[in-house]
Amino acid sequence: MINFRVADLDAMTAQLEAAGIVVQTNADWNSDVGRFARIYDPEGTPIELWEPSKLVRDHEASA
Repeated sequence: MINFRVADLDAMTAQLEAAGIVVQTNADWNSDVGRFARIYDPEGTPIELWEPSKLVRDHEASA
């Protein structure tokens, strides 16, 4: 599965849904590292969207 990092998951999912793309979300997918959503390409391959949590962003900024 390919994973794309996004700055604003809510905005991205709204944009995709407005374009007619089905977006899957599940609260169980969310964790300390961030929030996740999933879409599928025309062949059914999953594509994950990830909005990193503040914890991850702060860690990266200090590295």
